[in-house]
Amino acid sequence: MNKKNSRQFFGRMLLAAMIPIVAGLFSGCSEKIDESNLYTFTGETIEDYLKNREDQFSNFNYILTRIGYDKILSAYGTYTCFAPTNEAVTKYVDSLYNDMSNADLPHNGMTAQGLEGLTDSLCRDIALFHLLYSEVMGVDMSNGMTISTMLGRDINTSIDSISGNLVLNNYSLVTTMDNELENGVLHEINHVITRSNNMMAGEMGKHPEYSLFLQALTVTGLVDSLGLQERKGLIQPKKFCNKASGGKIYVPKVCKYGYTIFAETDDVLKENGINSIDDLFEYAKKVYENSADANGWYDYYRNRGIQVSTARDYQNPANVLNMFMRYHILKYSISYNKMFYTYAQSQKALVYEYLETMLPYTLMKMSRVNGKPYLNRWVSNSTLTDRVAEMGSDNICTVMREGIEVGKDNIQSLNGYIHPINGMLVYDFNVPHGVLNERMRFDDSSLLPELMSTGLRCKNPAEVKAENGGTFDTFGGNGNMRLPENFCEYLKVYNGDNTEIYYLGGQDCGWANYQGDEILCLGTYDFALRLPPVPDGTYELRMGYSANGNRGMLQFYLGRNNSVSSMQALDIPLDMRVVPKNEMSADGTVIIPDAVTGWSLYTNHEDLGVESDANMRNLGYMRGPLCFSYGSTIARAYAGDLRRIVTRQQFEQGDYWLRFKTVLPNNTNTEFHLDYIEFCPENVYNNSQYVEDMY
Repeated sequence: MNKKNSRQFFGRMLLAAMIPIVAGLFSGCSEKIDESNLYTFTGETIEDYLKNREDQFSNFNYILTRIGYDKILSAYGTYTCFAPTNEAVTKYVDSLYNDMSNADLPHNGMTAQGLEGLTDSLCRDIALFHLLYSEVMGVDMSNGMTISTMLGRDINTSIDSISGNLVLNNYSLVTTMDNELENGVLHEINHVITRSNNMMAGEMGKHPEYSLFLQALTVTGLVDSLGLQERKGLIQPKKFCNKASGGKIYVPKVCKYGYTIFAETDDVLKENGINSIDDLFEYAKKVYENSADANGWYDYYRNRGIQVSTARDYQNPANVLNMFMRYHILKYSISYNKMFYTYAQSQKALVYEYLETMLPYTLMKMSRVNGKPYLNRWVSNSTLTDRVAEMGSDNICTVMREGIEVGKDNIQSLNGYIHPINGMLVYDFNVPHGVLNERMRFDDSSLLPELMSTGLRCKNPAEVKAENGGTFDTFGGNGNMRLPENFCEYLKVYNGDNTEIYYLGGQDCGWANYQGDEILCLGTYDFALRLPPVPDGTYELRMGYSANGNRGMLQFYLGRNNSVSSMQALDIPLDMRVVPKNEMSADGTVIIPDAVTGWSLYTNHEDLGVESDANMRNLGYMRGPLCFSYGSTIARAYAGDLRRIVTRQQFEQGDYWLRFKTVLPNNTNTEFHLDYIEFCPENVYNNSQYVEDMY
């Protein structure tokens, strides 16, 4: 009998006897534990491993014991423990006591030097930052991984370039890994994993290589814009439809704010002739001085008559230096290991994300090239092709700008990440007119900053289950979560608990979804989603979705803000229950396109569906793309994977909200499904020389 089966066997045998004992062990803890499967093993648990090696781990075990986690790690479960050695703990505790940098909290609150001087809160923070709710093996971490700990803070893994060892947060070496135990896995480490309690600017101040960038943040007043941590007053759902059980499905209790800064180091600035704030101001002036003029490219400022300032009023949002700095900052938190999501994507597909910055209504593009992230890489005709079923040839798709590489040495603060970049990052003419002049596809969760900052985007089902006390709702899979109606700033719910918004991470679920995840709504839903801001132009707005018989019908509305009075109905309602039919004539010689959508299996066409694509577009539909698969079936070949053309119209750089309202109010169990949003400029969908690629 292998270890996994033995766990289940002993669990069933001892379950009835052990539940009363274990329930007592957890009476003083607020963390949710799956009490249906708790029992003590006869083999070595994580706690046994530590206790049996007191010469190595007694200090860490002391910290665990202080908060009662020795009992938790003695019981059934599936945990990961990063165990620092005695020497590592002693060194870290001494550093806490000797730290006098905070005059309001000398010695970090310790009452004396040594383990006994630690406060209970310090013990809790140290312990929980070294524990995971699920089992993570060395092979999982070796390619770079961001892991959510029991503390709710992340650990980032990488491989040390010199020793080749696995490293946690850039400095803590894993000296012995994959010690498989009865209730999880333990990895030995040579350094306590330290967590920053500094905000973005405070953490940047500890890294002298960013001294000039930090000075610019300070003089522009942007330091004060980077201090939010958590949204208060979440409205917890009280109503659940028949498909989802309120007692089992995961509902986040915390909504985090976060930030990401892409920052030039002093060396990079020096390479560009910038050695002072004055130099940086002059550089920003050259870039942004004319950006909002009549012939400028910053459409939002130009359309509203906002005058760009070249004075020394650095805290003016329209000041050139302030604009320069804002374009480096995102209002959500992204670690290096979570910059891209490639679930079920084809090998030929390009990997990218579009990121909204704090320079109002501007985007940057992040592309993966040879495994590395680059900002604002510009490829001409990037979503056009001169071939059938392929991306364009090198003759039309050429690299116009290599882009700016993002370094791996990210710095983690209490509420975000700082990433080094190797070039000057600006929103110049070539960004809206070159980099972003292409079909832009936005995964659903990329539109909701809180999902990223709270670590929910594409969250592993095992993590969701563990954080939900080891239980899950059978509706859709154990990676589901119900979002409180005010969880996301860019989702506006019009009818309270009657709109049930679910986020499904979709990892390992095999759904027909781009990046695996989806937004699903139930009930008599009526809500709006803020669309990503795009440069001025005529676009097709499209919505990617998966059709099936469980879906419903909805009406689209579009408005310049989220008030109902601003919304205008678009086209006829969309029936998401319609799954196209794939039919041939009786003799197998004639392809019969679906009557509603025009869909047919593209591989049955000699031109691989190019002509029928045009027929589908006339009906307001498109096939799914070639860039991801549904199991072994590419999305373009799956009848249920569709794109609806919502509207073709002029968009201005600024706010737009897309409203979704059910037209079946008497059927509260029908589903609304959103996979991704596309903005496709007219010169791509209506190009006179080339056609839009199938990816």
